[in-house]
Formats: sequence, structure tokens, C-alpha cells
Amino acid sequence: MSQLERIRRPADLRRLTSPELEVLAKEIREFLVSSVSSTGGHMGPNLGVVELTIALHRVFDSPVDRIVFDTGHQAYVHKLLTGRQDFSGLRRRGGMSGYPSRAESDHDIVENSHASTALSWADGIAKANELRGLDDRCVVAVIGDGALTGGMAWEALNNIADGQDRSLIIVVNDNGRSYAPTIGGLAHHLDALRTTPSYEKVLGWGKRTLQRSGTPGRVAFDALHGMKKGLKDVIAPQGLFEGLGIKYVGPVDGHDISAMEFALTRARAYGGPVIVHAITEKGRGYTPAEEDVRDRFHAVGVIHPETGLPVAPSRFGWTSVFAEEIVEIARRRSDVVALTAAMLAPVGLAPFAEEFPDRVFDVGIAEQHAVTSAAGMAFAGLHPVVALYATFLNRGYDQVLMDVALHRAGVTFVLDRAGLTGDDGASHNGMWDMALLRTVPGLRLAAPRDAETLRAELREAVAVEDGPTVVRYPKGAVPEEMPALARQGSVDVLARHAGTPRVLVVGVGAMTRTAVEVGAALDAQGIGSTVVDPRWVLPVAADLVDLAARHDLVVTVEDGLVTAGVGSALRDAVAEAGSDVPVRSHGIPLRFLEHASRGELVEDFHLRGQDIAREAAASVASLPTLPSRVDATEV
Repeated sequence: MSQLERIRRPADLRRLTSPELEVLAKEIREFLVSSVSSTGGHMGPNLGVVELTIALHRVFDSPVDRIVFDTGHQAYVHKLLTGRQDFSGLRRRGGMSGYPSRAESDHDIVENSHASTALSWADGIAKANELRGLDDRCVVAVIGDGALTGGMAWEALNNIADGQDRSLIIVVNDNGRSYAPTIGGLAHHLDALRTTPSYEKVLGWGKRTLQRSGTPGRVAFDALHGMKKGLKDVIAPQGLFEGLGIKYVGPVDGHDISAMEFALTRARAYGGPVIVHAITEKGRGYTPAEEDVRDRFHAVGVIHPETGLPVAPSRFGWTSVFAEEIVEIARRRSDVVALTAAMLAPVGLAPFAEEFPDRVFDVGIAEQHAVTSAAGMAFAGLHPVVALYATFLNRGYDQVLMDVALHRAGVTFVLDRAGLTGDDGASHNGMWDMALLRTVPGLRLAAPRDAETLRAELREAVAVEDGPTVVRYPKGAVPEEMPALARQGSVDVLARHAGTPRVLVVGVGAMTRTAVEVGAALDAQGIGSTVVDPRWVLPVAADLVDLAARHDLVVTVEDGLVTAGVGSALRDAVAEAGSDVPVRSHGIPLRFLEHASRGELVEDFHLRGQDIAREAAASVASLPTLPSRVDATEV
């Protein structure tokens, strides 16, 4: 039986000798490479925290001591050491979540995989422990150096420093990277700590040398020792943390279990807030990850474990279309600049950065700052394009509303991974954007259906200078082109079916293909329909309202929240125009979604063409027999 197979709970770690721990670390890395290669998932971050996590669970008594991971994608080793060693269903329905999950274990706390939140969680738990008189336990927050670029982390640090009697340990997992290399002033500060000899060695040299020199030497050493704080800032500038009132320990080799245990034990004994600065290597121990300059195998699909190469080549995706088109736009317009939040390559801005390095700004994991900085750029004469995953724009909503929209700033937001992302879990489904952004006055939102409409709508978006524009598209491969039959005002007509067009089927973005399937299924039942793509779905176009009023039933299909989404907006607009045509909306229900494939979720929510057509046919059958509202030739 291997060392890993003997670990059923964290307490099992404490009986192992140092050589056995080294064997365990090796086995964990082999397990991660083998398992994650076959399922996909976050490989690089977990290969980098093997020894660190072993040390955590040897020093602290989870779940009595609370360990909070920020972000949760570095918690695979934690899962292995807390009794979860079946990774065969990782990030699949019925299998293990790719992030901490309370449903899986009492050792897991924060399921949200958005970064920079763990310190606030830890602060809250420590305050609750204090108020409840639970002084026999610690709170530990494990935060990557990339997450420390988020402003919320520093708000938490400011408050943590105020609780000098609260046992709260912050482990900074410093690998110099978030997805890609960490950027900004904090990164430079941590780099100085990583590379500068410890000030303790300087003091040791001073003590040995000067105290041998009699009374003058001892006086000189006392003066030097009295300057310890200033010398710290010169030799190893950890004063950034101690200036907040938080004890600093480190830097520590995060791949040395004994060194990590010693540092964590000291931190625990201190009894107040302590930062333990651990130096690690993302992707450690797996050559393909170590040699991957872009992101050290931050996240992978199914790969060959021997080579790290994909089992199946990925198809040309939505992100690649954006990457090409934004470069073409930037070549024609020198005022176009790009911003992102620590995700330059994942959102497709790497080619832009290569060609226009002075016109791209990676602000770190700081979406709020990105949005307001973009507003400032727009005021100063530029046209910023802010590229984010759709789920992460949630964090900058207030800034979109009050800094961009209120000031009519010409800022374009490009939202990748919009809609159902499936196996990424509850926090990563990009399902909130349309319902949220519907509440922003003056904002215009486009949902392209294919590569050509993405290119066209992106060009239209950056041409708008008097308010925010949004272009959103899903995760994955871009589908075949779907040309329009005609343009009715601002609306693309995708299909017309014989007979009186009683049903208007409105498809939003990635769901336009489903809308076309609905139209075809209705036609098979003898029900005429018109299938359209509004292109710009917010605000609701008058052309679309006019079309709706000339049908007996409107059916909308979207991959956003059905509550307060695009269908809801069209229903309100139709009613405001004085029409009584019913609008049936289909989309994602208002709840957090379990991890599953996109196809499984679509089936769960009855968003397949056949499901929607069946409901639409039943609705048509229940309508009173009325004269046709529209001449078929008009649409």
C-alpha cells in the first residue's frame, strides 16, 4: 500500500517520518498528473502546493482549525489529505467538484472560486471565534500572490491587523504567478523578498564581528540592532506587512516540509495575526508544466500525461475570433486600448499585447479598478476594451453603473465564457450578466451567434462613444456560420416557415441555433413561425417589439437568467407598447448550478429545441382563434 493510500484523514500525516513525507509528496504529484490528465482540471496550481498543504495539515487540526483556500483551484491536495482520493469524476456530474465543497467535506469552507475573498472570510471566522470564546483554535487563509492584487484582500488585511489577539495565519503562496506571472507593485515587492538575502544574516554577521571588537563594537552592534526595523526595509522590505501591524515570517521554501512546519508552528504560537510567506513553483515536478511559459498548466483539458499534449486538438474558438478581430481594430484605431484582470491569455489578449504592448493593461485580479480605470481612459480620449470572463464582471457592477454608464463613457466590455460553462461549477457559469446589465441605463449589449456576427458586433461596439457597450459570447468552439435570410430593421431574420407565422422565436446569441430548431419543429406540426436574432439584445429594439406585436405568440431562448433576463425585457417592452401578445421566456433558472456538462444542464432546464417547441405548440393550441395579426409577406 502506498503512503497516499494510507492517508484517510489529516491526523494520519502526523505519524509519518520525514522520509515517508517525501515519498508521500512524490506520490501525490504522480497521482495529480495521472488523474487530472484524464479528466482535465487545475493542474499547475496543485503541483505547486503539495508540501505546503502537507505541512498545513500536520500543524493545524482541520476542521477544528479552519483552513480557507483562495482561490479554491489550489485545493486538490487538501482534498486528497482529507479523505477524497477518487478523482475519476472530477468536475463532472456526480463526481468531485473542482473547488472546495461543503457537500463533500467538513474540511471545506468557501465554495466561491472568485479570488481575493479568503482573507475576509478568515477575518469573519476569527472574529466569531473570539466572540464565542473559542480561543483553542486558529484560522488559516491560504492565498496566492496573484489574489493579493485584488483590492478586497487589502481591505481585509487592514481589518485583520486590528485584531492583535485573534489567532489568524495568512499563508501567502508566492509562485510569482496568478494565471500568468503576477503583475504590479506587490509582485515587485514579493520578488524582492524572494531574492534578497535575509536581514537576519546581516544581523548575525554584525553580532559576530562587532562584539569581538570590545566596548566600541558592542555599542555599534546595539545601534545596529536598534535599527532593525529600518534594516529590514532595506535588506528585505517586509515592512509592507509589518507596517500594517501583522507579524511576518519568511520567506520560507514552500517545498521544504520541515521548514514550512517550523514556520507555521511559530506562527501558530504567536497568538495574533501572522503572515507566512511561502515560495513555491507552479507546476513543480511535472516537466511539461514547468516548461509551459504561458501559465504553467494552470488549467488543462484531457492530455497525454507523458507529454502534456492534448488528446484531441481544440477547435477554433470564440476567444480566438475576438483575439484576431481586436488586433485588426487596433491596427486601424490608435485610440483603442485593452484591459484585463490577470487573464491576458485566457481572454484572448495575448496577440494584442504582442503587437501593441504599450496599449494593453493587465491590472491584476482587480475588476473594479479595471472598470473605473477604463472610465478614466475614455474621459481622456481613448476607447478602452475591457475583456473579462462574464462571471467576473459581477465584481465590477457598481463601477459599470456609476463610473462608466453615469458618465456616458465609451467603454466596451467583452465577456468571454458567457452563459453555461458547465463543469466549472456554480461560481463560473456566466449566467448573470444580461440580467444585471439590463439595469444599467444607456448600456447596449450584443450577443453574437457566430464568428462573423462577433466580428461585426465588436466593430459596432467600439464605434459607440457615448455609453458602455457589451459583447458577450460562450465558452468553447465557434459554430458554423449562420447567415441571415434578411435584415428587418436592426433584427436578423434567420428562418421563415410556411403558413401564417403565428410564433415569433427569438434566439439570443449562442441559443439562436436552438431557436432555429424550435421553428423547424413547429413547422413539422403545421405551425408557422418567424425565427430572429436581435443582434443587439439590450435595450430591446423597437423593430423587435413591432415584430412581436404582429405575431400570436413570442418565444425567447437565452443562456442567461430567465428571471429579469432578455425575454423579461422584451415582455416589458411589448406590454409598454400596448400589445397583448404573450411572451414565453426560456433560460436559466434563478439558482446556483451544480457542476455538469453544458449539454446536461441544457437538458435539465428544458432548453433543447424539442422541449421548447413542445411547450410553444401547447401554448398556440390554447390561444383563442383570432384573425392573423400579420401578413406573411411582411416578415
